[in-house]
Amino acid sequence: MDIEDTLLMIPGPVKVAPRVLRALSKPMISHRSGDFSVIYSDCCKLLKQFFETKNEIVVMTGSGTVGMDAAVAGLIGHDDKIVTISNGKFGERFTEIGERYGKAIPVKFEWGTPFDLDRVEAALEGGAKAVAMVHNETSVGLTNPAKEVGKLARKHDAVFIVDGISSIGGNEFFTDEWGIDIAITGSQKALAVPPGLAVVSTSPRAEERFLPKSASYYSDLKAHLKSVRKSQPQTPFTPAVSLFFAMQESLHMAAEEGFALRRARTAKQAQSVRSAAKALGIELFPQVNEHTHYSNTVTAMKMPEGVTDDKLRGGMKKQGVIVSGGQDLIKGKIFRIGTMGMCSSSDILRTIQTLELILVKEGKIASCGAGVEAASTVLES
Repeated sequence: MDIEDTLLMIPGPVKVAPRVLRALSKPMISHRSGDFSVIYSDCCKLLKQFFETKNEIVVMTGSGTVGMDAAVAGLIGHDDKIVTISNGKFGERFTEIGERYGKAIPVKFEWGTPFDLDRVEAALEGGAKAVAMVHNETSVGLTNPAKEVGKLARKHDAVFIVDGISSIGGNEFFTDEWGIDIAITGSQKALAVPPGLAVVSTSPRAEERFLPKSASYYSDLKAHLKSVRKSQPQTPFTPAVSLFFAMQESLHMAAEEGFALRRARTAKQAQSVRSAAKALGIELFPQVNEHTHYSNTVTAMKMPEGVTDDKLRGGMKKQGVIVSGGQDLIKGKIFRIGTMGMCSSSDILRTIQTLELILVKEGKIASCGAGVEAASTVLES
């Protein structure tokens, strides 16, 4: 099947609108020109709305992980402690980064299970300089309690770092209201831009606590902040200029739709996928409680008993629909459907219909229709 006929329904990279793709093809400009400064300034202005923040915004060339690295490298020295909370793959990444620069204090939970906030607070009582967590754990489809952890961070005077890579712009994410000192996202998620840009917001409180010199040369947040504050904002190193063209266009599209309305659309689309799963007898993977919720940007479901990853995802791929599988210790045990960015109702219905076809073929349901009907009911409400 031609790649142009393939529907990408993974939690990033997401599909990119034709309007954004056209922006990518604009002629190259100098990254030290006034023209680039205008684009960068415009992006930062709109990104503040995207992040729900008044804090300074910088855009770094690299994946979302470069933003995570920048946050930890700028704050954590050899003798500094950082509490890292994890209930999935990307929370564990914060632990790995923390161990590179200082002393990580990991607070681990079983993948897909809620945080125990008492355990988080106990870890913070050890005098950590910072606490880092993932708001939307992409690997398990779970949205974690950033608001509650933010209160604990303030109580114990720790800088609060949040990976909002698969969350900002899709889930509710209130940087300032939740006391988030450093928030991070990536271009290939709810921003609906090709991979290659990381966006980082930094509070004055975090900036006051930066190390004199970041342990990372390229990911030095102080250098990026210095450059964005010039009379003509720029980046300290050569940026991916074409991706800035694309980001500006995508942000204007989001603003035209309305940032809050886009989050509401994403929430409804995720609910439609969950409703379809229920109608088809498919169990959601993560566990939730009063503080932890199912993600609105990616739905993680258990693989139906007796159906292999190759049969389900491989079968859907043959029909032109790409969904994600599980990672590491849950590889082959779950599959994930992304709902963020430019995802449409027709995309969801095609995905559910394709899933039904596979389930019929594998003898898990007698006929198609229940999942699509359940999803349609939510989408039309």
